[in-house]
Amino acid sequence: MPLHDGHQIRLIEGGQAYFDALVSAIDQASSQVHLETYIFDFHAATTRVAEALERAAWRGLRVWVVVDGVGTPRLPSEWQERFSRAGVAWCVYSPLGTLGLLIPSRWRRLHRKLCVIDGDLAFCGGINILDDWYDPHHGTLAQPRLDFAVAARGVLVQQMQETMAQLWWRIQGVTHAKHQQFPEALTSFRTGGVHLPWTQEPGVDMPTLSVAKAGLLLRDNVLNRGQIERAYLKAIGAARHDIVIANAYFLPGRRVRQALIHAAKRGVRVRLLLQGRYEYFMQYHAARPVYGALLSAGIEIHEYSASFLHAKVAVMDPNHDRPWATVGSSNLDPLSLLLAREANVVVADKAFAQQLHQRLILAIEQQSTPVRVQTFTQSPWHLKLRDLVAFALMRLALFLTGNRY
Repeated sequence: MPLHDGHQIRLIEGGQAYFDALVSAIDQASSQVHLETYIFDFHAATTRVAEALERAAWRGLRVWVVVDGVGTPRLPSEWQERFSRAGVAWCVYSPLGTLGLLIPSRWRRLHRKLCVIDGDLAFCGGINILDDWYDPHHGTLAQPRLDFAVAARGVLVQQMQETMAQLWWRIQGVTHAKHQQFPEALTSFRTGGVHLPWTQEPGVDMPTLSVAKAGLLLRDNVLNRGQIERAYLKAIGAARHDIVIANAYFLPGRRVRQALIHAAKRGVRVRLLLQGRYEYFMQYHAARPVYGALLSAGIEIHEYSASFLHAKVAVMDPNHDRPWATVGSSNLDPLSLLLAREANVVVADKAFAQQLHQRLILAIEQQSTPVRVQTFTQSPWHLKLRDLVAFALMRLALFLTGNRY
């Protein structure tokens, strides 16, 4: 995946800052807003984003919103009516239907979080449209979840917009086909398969911290099946001094694990910032069986304990000649790397990498608990049993979807 010069990149931490940036950009938009997210929750701070989309549609802009059928199965009735009246076009990626997730093909989800404004300004990251201080399963949080996004201008915006438009038209085509509207379905599929002549309309203000070399990484089930994993492998292999990875759900495949172990053995300091709060049985317990080999190789593991960790970021060699950083939606786990549609931005810029690195080191040193080899190996047998059961279930799930990991 080539990186291109001349991008303007800004790091955004947390939902509050992200929503502020989104609302400001949407309110300044003059032609179109295209948003994709796994979760769109209409609660507390996120209603500001919904209201901004509504205002944009009332101004006559084209407003498209795509959500995932698991993350956001339905809109509240109030917002269905408000969006319909304003003209916000809304669709759901892969609705579950009656059998839900019992069908393995429906495990392939839309997990990316993207937004493009006027073909000029793009947002990409791990932040859902979900209030930082609220969790649908755990209620009000004592501290906001840790997550990141970027705002960007440059070549990657066109690529992002094209992939979003292709998905939009394919969803429309499937919907028409299900309703036996075959001419409309054919038109939608044809539209989604061609290059769309988007017009940039600069004008949305964005404070810029970096003018950087950057690029867009995509993961889908057709042309980009392994792009994000390959980028990680290449970056880990090239690192010579420092690797910091923060992942909410961490269960890398054999190649990534070996790459991290080899990096540690050649003298690279490798630090992993992982989920320390119990959120989901599978994601929490399935990750732990790989801790032993990583700790034994000298890799540092720190579990974030201040709140829920939702970040999917990494930074390597930020203080040296070839810095590399990524911010996006993809975890290093099989759900992200083998099943979901994901999007990450890669940035090769020292100032950006140093900023992200400093924030992660702060979280490691002040908001996390280190995992010690002795503590890990001496954990109670019933916890080890849960870890092994979760790991086996994850491997079984991958087998049922036809994937090896």
